[in-house]
Amino acid sequence: MTSASSAAPSVGATSRFPALFMGHGSPMNAVEDNAWSRGFTALGAALPVPRAILCVSAHWYVRGTHVTSNAAPELIYDFSGFPRALYEVRYPARGDAELAQRITSLLADVQATGRSDWGLDHGTWSLLVKLRPQADVPVLQLSIDRLARPAAHLAIGRALAPLREQGILLLGSGNITHNLAHALGGGGRERPDWAERFDRDVATALEQRDTDFLVRALETDDGRRAHPSADHYLPLLYVAGAAHDADRVSYPITGFDLGSLSMRSVSFA
Repeated sequence: MTSASSAAPSVGATSRFPALFMGHGSPMNAVEDNAWSRGFTALGAALPVPRAILCVSAHWYVRGTHVTSNAAPELIYDFSGFPRALYEVRYPARGDAELAQRITSLLADVQATGRSDWGLDHGTWSLLVKLRPQADVPVLQLSIDRLARPAAHLAIGRALAPLREQGILLLGSGNITHNLAHALGGGGRERPDWAERFDRDVATALEQRDTDFLVRALETDDGRRAHPSADHYLPLLYVAGAAHDADRVSYPITGFDLGSLSMRSVSFA
């Protein structure tokens, strides 16, 4: 069963902007009318207008921590075998070199650098074409250091938390469960127990602010089944790291696609 609620975070008594993790699922959600794409659209309509968006996408999974510094980041079509309509998607958001410099300053401890040789991959633009179709605010992307331990990603999120006070939307893009071999390779459409348990356990840990569980979740049996590679889980840690004690945790979108792919979105606001 899937659900995509129209309830979404809003800026409360403080000026702190929501921090958001979204399950992006298939890139086809960018061009299809389905429960997920409608959920992305509803969530975007309910969000306040950010000054800029910083996205941590599962698909920039490299050595080191980098932030795009392009004046006009190009879209990256980092997939193959999809319909032509997906390759024709455009999202002409501008960048923000000044903000990129601010981010590298906040992340000086991990020697973050600005990069102009990357753009916006589908983990970013397949969400934003629904979430913010106007493409009217700057968009930057932050890489995930594939050599860093989970606790280090959580710490980077904490270091980025001050951006929320400046009207920046910190957006993590991945999936809480992401075993494509199961989802695409004959796993069927029934939800496996390990996927349901891992999705539930992560949600409980987020609600309880149990960061000890979050940073070791991939070491559990269910975590290893849910994530043969860590790339789609780690964006969640950046968002959890940027959470404030006063934030309310909510799930604007929940459910599973392709049997085992959790599409849960998480809002701290």
